[in-house]
Amino acid sequence: MIVLSVLFWAIGLALLVGGGWLVSLGGSLYYVIAGVAFIAVALLLKKRSKSANFLYALLLIGTLIWSITESGLSWWPLATRMGLFLVLAIPLLLMAYFKHRGGSRFLLPVWIATALVTLSPLFMASPTTLEGQMTRSVTMSDADMGDVNQGEWNAYGRSNLGQRFSPLSQITPDNANQLQLAWQYQTGDKKGPKDIGETTYEATPLKLANALYVCTPHNWLVALDADTGEEQWVYDAKVPADSQRQHQTCRGVSYLPPSNVDTLPPVQKASVPAESLNSMQCDAQLFLPTSDARLIAVDPTTGARCANFADNGVLDLMHNMPFKQSGYYYSTSPPLVAGGVVIVAGSVNDNYDINSPSGVIRAYDVKTGALKWNWDSGNPDDTAPIGTDDVYATSSPNSWSVASADEKLGLAYFPMGNRTPDQLGMYRSPAEEKYATSVVALSLETGQVSWVQQFVHHDLWDMDTPAQPSLLDLDTPSGKQPALVVPTKQGDVYVLNRATGEPIFPITEEPAPQGAIPGDYTAPTQPTSALSFKPADLTEADMWGATPLDQLLCRIEFKQLRYEGRYTPPSEQGSIVYPGNFGVFNWGSIAVDPKRQQMFGMPLYLAFTSTLVPKADLDLSETNKGEQGVNSNDGANFAVQLKPFLSPLGVPCQQPPWGYVAGADLKTGKTVWKHKNGTIEDMTPLKLPIEMGMPGIGGPVITDGGVVFMAAAVDNYLRAYDMATGEELWKGRLPAGGQATPMTYLNSKGEQMVVQVAGGHGSIGTTIGDYVVAYKLKK
Repeated sequence: MIVLSVLFWAIGLALLVGGGWLVSLGGSLYYVIAGVAFIAVALLLKKRSKSANFLYALLLIGTLIWSITESGLSWWPLATRMGLFLVLAIPLLLMAYFKHRGGSRFLLPVWIATALVTLSPLFMASPTTLEGQMTRSVTMSDADMGDVNQGEWNAYGRSNLGQRFSPLSQITPDNANQLQLAWQYQTGDKKGPKDIGETTYEATPLKLANALYVCTPHNWLVALDADTGEEQWVYDAKVPADSQRQHQTCRGVSYLPPSNVDTLPPVQKASVPAESLNSMQCDAQLFLPTSDARLIAVDPTTGARCANFADNGVLDLMHNMPFKQSGYYYSTSPPLVAGGVVIVAGSVNDNYDINSPSGVIRAYDVKTGALKWNWDSGNPDDTAPIGTDDVYATSSPNSWSVASADEKLGLAYFPMGNRTPDQLGMYRSPAEEKYATSVVALSLETGQVSWVQQFVHHDLWDMDTPAQPSLLDLDTPSGKQPALVVPTKQGDVYVLNRATGEPIFPITEEPAPQGAIPGDYTAPTQPTSALSFKPADLTEADMWGATPLDQLLCRIEFKQLRYEGRYTPPSEQGSIVYPGNFGVFNWGSIAVDPKRQQMFGMPLYLAFTSTLVPKADLDLSETNKGEQGVNSNDGANFAVQLKPFLSPLGVPCQQPPWGYVAGADLKTGKTVWKHKNGTIEDMTPLKLPIEMGMPGIGGPVITDGGVVFMAAAVDNYLRAYDMATGEELWKGRLPAGGQATPMTYLNSKGEQMVVQVAGGHGSIGTTIGDYVVAYKLKK
């Protein structure tokens, strides 16, 4: 009895003190009332009074009413508000039963009733779920799927259209549950002790002729037999470690087909490392970007460097850069091969230095490596090859993600990021303001701008356009239009005419919060799309925790931070950024079905905090450890601290679900279905497969059989979904985190294979590995 009394006293005191703090910030009075009730119960327990149970029963009733008022009959918000209090009722009931039988007469029925109400959402349709069904019928039989052989995968998004759609149809909703492991390969490239935190496998392999080609985080290019997964050759780019890189990854390589034949010669099995081979004259070529700012061209058959390209197959991408800090510039995404050029963009470190390398986009002759044009958003009108002694614009907005191309229109489409620093806008030129956080269409021939569509004005939130645009034709009321579909971090999905940049679905401007720091400003309005997965604004009632105590601390922090909705400006006080800069969508993008004109995506909802830190009294020795944490913004008056908005227990402060899968009809612009996705199985020691709707990173692939494949979530599974309904059809256990986009192809026997790279992701804490895993249907 004494121990229980002390426990109730301690909980009551914590609730009372914390609740009083929350009330002083303008928050809920509930925690003060609950704290007083717990202390009163503690005192009554000390006196061995039956009234303790009666008072606790009233607390359960009041807490249930308050919980339903705040969150409705929704399982996770209700369970964490009620769960601890229902558990604490058990010793009261036991003591009443053994010592004061009368004391349980009121508490027991109340406990049973409140527990049943708390559990009731488990037997109801989730209020966060949208049910629906999209058509399985083909609506555009002549859809353009890119110039790719049916059983191959020739570019990151299968073709330069970036659709992530395969015409293969052997795997269907009826037989997807018959998938089994076909083979598994380990690259040998694993995260080492000198590697940065975000060392990640994000690669999507290419399938060319009889081989798969996949790159690793340290820029090894591996050729595998497409039937068996047997290693054929490995080219190691010999990239040195660099603690200043923010990312150590490779999303893929790019392919130049042979000029005189329809298919590649069979890949040759090597007995020596490919990088040690003599260079050769290449017809077909593979392009490998490296994290030390090189572009390497190799022969797909042998892995030998291409002597005809640049300097014996190696192009130094630091040429003409205004600043050349080691680790500040590199390409994490495959270059674009189209129109006789290989076009290279790159990533510039966020928030390390206001004087950083340029975000220039450069086109080189695909055979020789000679510079053909350069488009720099800081100097956008002059695209002629830069002079030997000239330099590109400092820190100009970059394009770190994957580009797309329509060679019939002669245009390349680049998702644009922001100028560093992300949260300080006073360093930007008018040209940089125009092209930041947008999609820009460039001429493949000259690099001149055809059109630009911006998605955030004066971006202060790191809302880079993160995803490869997907190109398809859409039936609209005004006829068939060449469309571009691009998702954004803030949750909007923009559907544009890719010839003109004009919106197919309306874009409107909404009022935005105001009040930047002195010397900066905020845009009065921000754009939004008619097709959108943007979340509702957060409220105090959305704060969450595993227990009422850490939920209370999240509420206190919510009230202390600045938050006025989407696009709340960064501040010294600290601001909530929601959606966070992890994005509703990120580099995994979406997949589109051009035959049925549908879209599959994985919207995520995680809040971050952004705090501007005056540098006068700041210890800079622990800055610049990656995108998160404190970054120094050398040359600026403020450093910036970015981090997820988490409770003291390390769980998100906003209530789940945090991750979904969703299907949208691109003919109507309507979301048809939306379901939570992913479990906590690999995030807890107990391996509990509890479905909460978890975050993830990676992308989907749609097949003509009506099945979508995606891993991405923080549990180690590759999943198959029914494209029409979103139903999960199958899941295959992965040996490590699957934070990469899968692909599918036909092997030499005509069997449809599905391949997933599984190596984990350093930033989100999934299982680290070095695997390439292939599945096919049971015979």
